[in-house]
Amino acid sequence: MVDVLGYDIGGANVKAVFMSKERGKLQEVKIAAKYFPIWKKPQELRQILQTLKKELDVKKLDGLAVTMTAELSDAYQTKREGVKHILSCVEDAFPGIPIYVLNYSAELLSLATALEEPLSVAAANWCATGWLVAQKLIDCVIIDVGSTSTSIIPVLNGKVVALGKTDLDKLLCGELVYTGSLRTNVAAIVQKIPIRGGVASVSSELFALSADVHLVLGNIDEKDYTSETTDGRKKSIIEALARLSRIVCADTEILTEKEIRQLAKYIHKAQILQVARSLSRVYKCVDFRNQKNVPIVVTGLGRNFIARKAAEKIGANEIVDLGSLVHDEAVYATPAFGVALMLANKLEGN
Repeated sequence: MVDVLGYDIGGANVKAVFMSKERGKLQEVKIAAKYFPIWKKPQELRQILQTLKKELDVKKLDGLAVTMTAELSDAYQTKREGVKHILSCVEDAFPGIPIYVLNYSAELLSLATALEEPLSVAAANWCATGWLVAQKLIDCVIIDVGSTSTSIIPVLNGKVVALGKTDLDKLLCGELVYTGSLRTNVAAIVQKIPIRGGVASVSSELFALSADVHLVLGNIDEKDYTSETTDGRKKSIIEALARLSRIVCADTEILTEKEIRQLAKYIHKAQILQVARSLSRVYKCVDFRNQKNVPIVVTGLGRNFIARKAAEKIGANEIVDLGSLVHDEAVYATPAFGVALMLANKLEGN
């Protein structure tokens, strides 16, 4: 029996997966997550890691695997500084436990090697998702819509064939779209919006988030709204409507609920289009041997109301929920699940 932990340490969320594996078969999987805006209190990361371990009720560990995106946080001057701080927190939280770190070539590096090559492990969590799906499907394109951003990952012949390795490379080629289910500023999705027979410019203030849009439309509920609100108020639909009204410098006395809901619908469609455009671009860059029915795999919190809709928009014939391929809860912590399984396989000798 091999018992491992996988962590995906993001800038706003930390996700953990405990996994037991024996003779090639999963015996137990437990998943936990915590909203943790690392830019506020980076010194508390060690405690967060330990809290998640306790929540998962981990008794024995043969190893721990880590992937991250938190190094991009402005808590750090550079990514190099961020990676080193994050890994030092992991090492402090798990003394005596073998620690492995995922790089952008889907390799698990020793902690010492990762510290020597920090930029190769920065923002490599997409690779864990790609590797995981490639164990099940030979050819596909994956759309992982998280709280903050969307990764589009092509798989060909059972291998991840992403053009980009770094965040910058991925932004340049369309494999990273900075739009997500919860934390995206509405002003980053639309700059103008139709209302009352005209077209209004959108305020560039941080008045409302994509979470407000999806709460109002019923795509998420209050428990899914894990990020902070822009105004510090609660996460009810009434308060989300008020936040959305402010994007056109109005309020709930000036706009009707119907008008605000129409704003939300327009923003949702624009967000789907953002992902669809990049999906189409990535899809065309990969030689799928002229196949017409390459499946699109959707995962993440926004898999149904953003990823699936984007896939439908480009005319996808087959759309697969990641939960139907692996453990059903893996869709909420896919990179953490991926690195945990990768490590369990490694320790089992597979």
